[in-house]
Amino acid sequence: MAATKELSIDEKLQQLWELQQIDSKIDKIQILKGELPIEVKELEDEIEGLHTRLKNSQDEAGEMEEEIKNRKNAKALAKELITRYEKQQDNVKNNREYDALSKEIELQKLEIQLCDKKIADSTAKIESKQVVLDETEKTIKEREKNLKNKKKELEKIIEETEKEEKELQKDSDKQSKKVEERLLKAYTRIRGAYKNGLAVVAVLRDACGGCYAKIPPQRQLEIRQRKRIITCEHCGRILVAWDEPETEE
Repeated sequence: MAATKELSIDEKLQQLWELQQIDSKIDKIQILKGELPIEVKELEDEIEGLHTRLKNSQDEAGEMEEEIKNRKNAKALAKELITRYEKQQDNVKNNREYDALSKEIELQKLEIQLCDKKIADSTAKIESKQVVLDETEKTIKEREKNLKNKKKELEKIIEETEKEEKELQKDSDKQSKKVEERLLKAYTRIRGAYKNGLAVVAVLRDACGGCYAKIPPQRQLEIRQRKRIITCEHCGRILVAWDEPETEE
């Protein structure tokens, strides 16, 4: 079985360059989508949070309404007891019994005052909570409308680019398998370090095509000779020059 032929630096650079061109096309599609996928996710999370807030506010309002109901019942019972104690006062046999009933009547009147205060407090809280509920419901409707438009816009872009993106991804996977594992790891690491995804760049106007830092003439000569992998001293990107290789004098 014949041994696998060792690729030249020129061939390795060519493979990396071709992979970069494919991946850059995929990146352009992602740029076309822009921040839409992130915006959609953020809106979905926000709406979920708003629904949770709405439910919590509704539960709190329900508890306050239950409190008002209980206080009204307690107030009605206190009134009944006052009526009963007042009738009993008409039939007491001594001052001690009369004073005891008077004390009970006074306690029930205090209970009524307390119930009135609690009812007023809970009513005010419900009114305040209703403002929050109305605002939350309004915000949810606005966010859901916005989400619908964002999703529609994103779905349109996906529909237009899905086929091309899938084909490019297949090409990228195929090309990646051709690249030496060590170089592929370096390419992936560098590519992930920059938002524009450029790991392999050409020398343009005596400068790095990634960070635009000037490259000394001697360094450019080494790049054109393609005898070793050379990276930019400033940004670490892999540098290429696709003209005829130059030989040392």
